[in-house]
Amino acid sequence: MLNNQFEGEILWASATPMIVGRAYQAEINNTIKAQCTITELKYVLASDGETRLAAKTLAAGQRAVVNLQLEPGIEPKCDVTQVALELIDPDDDNASSTCNLHFALRRSSNIRWQAMAIDRAARENLMQQKGKCIWFTGLSGSGKSTIASAFEQHLYRQGMFTMTLDGDNVRHGLNKDLGFTETDRVENIRRVAEVSKLMVEAGLVVLVSFISPFRAERKLARDLFAPGDFIEVFVDTPLEECERRDVKGLYAKARRGEIKNFTGIDSAYEAPLNPEMRLPTVEMKIEDCCLALVEKLNEVPK
Repeated sequence: MLNNQFEGEILWASATPMIVGRAYQAEINNTIKAQCTITELKYVLASDGETRLAAKTLAAGQRAVVNLQLEPGIEPKCDVTQVALELIDPDDDNASSTCNLHFALRRSSNIRWQAMAIDRAARENLMQQKGKCIWFTGLSGSGKSTIASAFEQHLYRQGMFTMTLDGDNVRHGLNKDLGFTETDRVENIRRVAEVSKLMVEAGLVVLVSFISPFRAERKLARDLFAPGDFIEVFVDTPLEECERRDVKGLYAKARRGEIKNFTGIDSAYEAPLNPEMRLPTVEMKIEDCCLALVEKLNEVPK
């Protein structure tokens, strides 16, 4: 069994802080390219090169010991301590961070994929539908949950098997241990993306309603799925309109400084560049959004 998880020492070069759980592009020995995820920031090394400091992120010029994972099936076929590993930040293509691997983690060689007798095709055949993930992203108050709920009702009336994963609801259970720092937001999306993938494998049409503010994490979610299985829907509502609605009173609290790291106020929202669908809610009614979603779902290859 090949190893694809390692401990290593990294010198971070990008102006964008390194975030645990975020996917980066790795180049191995200047030839092999693969996706690499930092799974744990164990400690940062102080300027003396020996003192160990606790940290949640890594800034430019800092050195740290981390655990990382290369995409499945990618492993240096040599002494890992001799591997030259460079990490490229998707937000800063010109910055190349150097990582020297120490050793392979034993956990990666103790796990293997268990094949099951009933596969996705059998489940889809039983339900007479194709599993899909419809990912709604947008600012708080943009209308994601309202549209997802209305669309799920439409699909239900058509006899389809569905499940909606709502950001607030998931934080009551699976993600109740996560806060709203950038690191926690990354982990929030990673978990729900993995759950969504399992549900699609079960043959369900999964509606995911999460702010999911960062493009890197939405790409990480998309990359889990086969082409055509992931439909990104940008619920495009201006910040001023979201604040005007403010049904939960969150923007008002954020403006008063009572809520930190609030998307759109003191934390960035990176709008999708090429979503499968854009819903400008100021111009479209909920019924119109649902009809547009039906058309999009029908045109995606089945």
